[in-house]
Amino acid sequence: MQPDIAIVASLIGETTRARMLTALMGGKALTATELAVEADITAQTASSHLSKLVTGQLLIVRKQGRHKYFQLKGPKIAALLETLLNISTDIASTRPAVTTGPADPRLRAARVCYDHLAGELSVKLFDSLIVKKLIIQEAEQVQLTAQGQDFFADMGASIAPSKSKRPLCKSCLDWSERRSHLAGITGQWILNDLFKQGWAHKDLDSRIVQFSQRGLRLFRKKYAIEG
Repeated sequence: MQPDIAIVASLIGETTRARMLTALMGGKALTATELAVEADITAQTASSHLSKLVTGQLLIVRKQGRHKYFQLKGPKIAALLETLLNISTDIASTRPAVTTGPADPRLRAARVCYDHLAGELSVKLFDSLIVKKLIIQEAEQVQLTAQGQDFFADMGASIAPSKSKRPLCKSCLDWSERRSHLAGITGQWILNDLFKQGWAHKDLDSRIVQFSQRGLRLFRKKYAIEG
């Protein structure tokens, strides 16, 4: 039986479900009530849409006590949604000078893209990793160099290929910058590490990553990010 992309397209293509999926791009699991608020619909309507998304294997359900939380099934779904955001921005814009990505400057500066850092700062990070020869990029393929492996090992990173065959490094086209930022296991570790260090935190109700002045300075120093 051949894969039918129309099934996935129909699930994502409905406006309400698209808003719910976008709300989950921050990587945080949300309840049906929270997603109903995001989509501006009733809880009953939200439940119906969420059931379809779970059945269609775009979402998973996590139970904590009596509560149910919904989350994107994995990074492949997040990457698909990020790609669709890029495409929809291109199609919708007819102006000669295109402003891509979110209007909020804080979202443009730094945000969560499922489980890794996105935005202007993430693109500068990607560029710095290449300049320092910690990663190399050939076409769309990104690899961690031996020097890069030593660099992250020295910082205490336990970076190894996962059982799900998720790549150590992967380029992800940034929604606002339209240049690559780093995804994959390494990108996930970097995001988790900067939170662990207390350099930044994610807003409770958005994908915005807020750096403290000290945190931003230390983050830039750690990865030799200029500008």
